[in-house]
Amino acid sequence: MSERMEYLLSQLEPFADQIDEANERVVARMRDAQPALVDVQVARDVIPELAGERRTLLHAGPPISWEDMCPPMKGSCIGAVLFEGWASDEAGALELLGSGQIRLMPNHEAHAVGPMSGLTSPSMPVLVVENRLDGTRAFCTINEGGGNVLRFGAYDQEVVDRLHWMADVLAPLLSAALRSSRDGVNINVLMAKAITMGDDFHMRNAASSLVILKELLCLIAPLEWDEDEKRACIEFISAADQFFLNVVMATGKAIVDCARKVEEGCVVTTLCRNGHDFGIRISGLGDQWFCAPVVEPNGLYFTGFSAEDANPDIGDSAICETIGVGGMAMVASPAVTRFLGAGGYPEALAYSNAQEKICIAHNPNWSIPTWDFKGTNLGIDLRRVIETGITPTINTAISHKEAGHGMVGAGTAQAPLACFERALEAYCAKLGIE
Repeated sequence: MSERMEYLLSQLEPFADQIDEANERVVARMRDAQPALVDVQVARDVIPELAGERRTLLHAGPPISWEDMCPPMKGSCIGAVLFEGWASDEAGALELLGSGQIRLMPNHEAHAVGPMSGLTSPSMPVLVVENRLDGTRAFCTINEGGGNVLRFGAYDQEVVDRLHWMADVLAPLLSAALRSSRDGVNINVLMAKAITMGDDFHMRNAASSLVILKELLCLIAPLEWDEDEKRACIEFISAADQFFLNVVMATGKAIVDCARKVEEGCVVTTLCRNGHDFGIRISGLGDQWFCAPVVEPNGLYFTGFSAEDANPDIGDSAICETIGVGGMAMVASPAVTRFLGAGGYPEALAYSNAQEKICIAHNPNWSIPTWDFKGTNLGIDLRRVIETGITPTINTAISHKEAGHGMVGAGTAQAPLACFERALEAYCAKLGIE
């Protein structure tokens, strides 16, 4: 710890009781959240930032300009423009994007999140998760499955056609199914089941995707609907092992956006990356971003690829770690630690034990059998990050550094300490500490 950080922490000591009380109120909102998947809607119908006349795209991570975007995110922007019909070819899309005719803004500034490049455009269908603690709603696009997909920067005709099918066929069916249920799908109950089946909800969603498929099948079966369309949609969801990732991301956003309404304390309420910067926000400083350059992920690579092929860390999926799952709960999913290049069960346990040191509480909603039934970590305390030097560990897919080449491996990435140091400076300034 630098002398400067040590000094600032010492100056916070007279405020300790006040900060602890505020932090507990923030964490209580996260712990008491009641998320439910209630609908699938067209993005522009539920996200005001996409509904205006100005053409707008939402992206992962903190704010970034077109010029600073990494190639996969640029490829995703091109694909979104082609999907929307704003341009008929790549050259036309590049002209619109490069000339500033399309507004680019973070998902997080529009109550939304998105995996990897995170592109959300007006006509895309989004999952709607409602936190019934106070009615907060959050949104995430539907998982595209694996292979040649927009989130990794692919934008050929196959990708665009799939996006249209998802908008025209899959989304209306899912919307009708969810609306036929009085209460939607209770996400706390679903996650409580799946975490005992080995999911960490970031890099492993095999169990939760199956559990939510069961819930959706019960809603889809009674619908009077074209049987071929039903079958195609069920097969699509069944083939997507990470289908639930997008659901848990919208869930995480609905949880933190409710908690962020307590604009006090120093609980971390956002962790995200855009391939260029890592950004965080804390409860006491509202919408203010604190950024530092992203790091290269460490992990295992698929045959034929190496670290030289990797794109820097990217995606809003670190919302998982923000609410205490993913890398925070690695002990819940020892099956994936070797896939992430992190070793076996002892290493998974060590990761979760280390992350516990920077958190305020545990979430009893999601208890982990392999951790003596402790709840997942909850409430990252800015002060504890600075004191220990331990930053959140993010489980992550690794994207190829070139657009459209897809996933080349998986691993872990550490949030850069500089983000937290800058947040501490600003938090102390808010309290009058120079």
